[in-house]
Amino acid sequence: MSNPAIGRLLRHPVAGSIISLAAVIAFFVIFGRARPGEFLGAASWVNFAANLGIVAIPLGILMIAGEIDISVGAMIPAGSMSIAIASGYYGLPIVVGIIISLGIGVLVGLVNGLLTVRTSVPSLIITLGTLVAMQGIVLSASVMLTHSAGVPLTAPQWSKTIFGQLLGGSYQVIILWWLALMAIYFFVMHYTRYGNWIFAMGGDKESARNAGIPTRRMTIALFVLSATSASFVGMCGAILFNSAQVSGGMSYIFNAIVSVVVGGVLLTGGFGSVIGIFFGTLTFAVVSQGIYFTNIDRNWSSLIIGMMLLLAVVMNNLFRKMALTYSPRKKEVRTGQ
Repeated sequence: MSNPAIGRLLRHPVAGSIISLAAVIAFFVIFGRARPGEFLGAASWVNFAANLGIVAIPLGILMIAGEIDISVGAMIPAGSMSIAIASGYYGLPIVVGIIISLGIGVLVGLVNGLLTVRTSVPSLIITLGTLVAMQGIVLSASVMLTHSAGVPLTAPQWSKTIFGQLLGGSYQVIILWWLALMAIYFFVMHYTRYGNWIFAMGGDKESARNAGIPTRRMTIALFVLSATSASFVGMCGAILFNSAQVSGGMSYIFNAIVSVVVGGVLLTGGFGSVIGIFFGTLTFAVVSQGIYFTNIDRNWSSLIIGMMLLLAVVMNNLFRKMALTYSPRKKEVRTGQ
C-alpha cells in the first residue's frame, strides 16, 4: 500500500541527503568502531561544515539558477589577505579592513555576473578566469605590499567576538553565522518570489525572462552573493587565527560543489533546496573528518571519501527518479453517507 507521506518525502530534494548522512554515520559507527558520543560531538567536523556551508549554500543557489562559480577558491584567501594587509600590516581600523575584504567579494561577483549576462561565455569558463586572475592578484599584491606571502593580524576583541572567537573553547562562532544565514536563505528560497524566480531561471532562463523575471539582475546578484560569502569566510579565518596566507581556499571549490550535489541540487539547474545543501554539507564534513574518529587506516581515507561520496550522489539520483515516478493511489470515495 502506498503511503502519501513517504511519497511527499521522496519528491523532496532533501530526501537523499538525509539518508546519505545517516548512512555515513552508521558506516563509521558500525565498521569504523567510532563512539557515537565522541564522534557526533566533535568540534572538528562541525567547524569544517560551518566554513564550507557558508560557501556552499549561495553556490548551490547559483547552481539552482543554472550557473556555477568556481572563483570561490580564490576569494577565500583574497578575503583573508585583504583584511590582514589593511588592518594588520598598515594598521587601519578593523572596520576598514572588513569593508575592503567584503568589497573585494562584491567587486569580483559583479565582474562574474556582468560577464555572464553580457557574453555567451559559460559561467564555468568566466569564473575559471577570475579564479586564476585573483590568485595572481592576491599573490602579487601581497609580495609587493608586504614582501611576504603571510601577514599577521591582531584584531580587537569586539571583532573577534563577532567573527573569530571559539565557543566552549572548540566551536567557532562562524557556526552561528552559518545557521543564521541558512535560515535567511531558506526563507528567501522557499517563501518569497525571489526563490520562485531562481527555480524558474534554472528550469528555462529564456522562458523566465519572457515571463518578466529580471534574470540579468538576479544572476548578477547571485554571483555577488557567492563571491562575497567566500570572502567573508576568509575574513573570519584571518580574525580567528590572527594571520592570513596567500595559499589555501582551492579545496573549497571541490568541497562545495560535492556538498551541493550530495545535497540534491541538479548540475543542470532548476532543482534543489537549502535544507538539502545543509545536509549535503554535513555529510561531506562527516565523511572528511569522521575517519579520524575510527580505527580505519588513514591511508584509506581518500578511497573511502571518494566511494562514499559517489554512493551519496547515486542515492540522490535514485531518490530523484523515485520522486518523478511516484504516484500515490487515490483512496476510494464512499458515497451515500
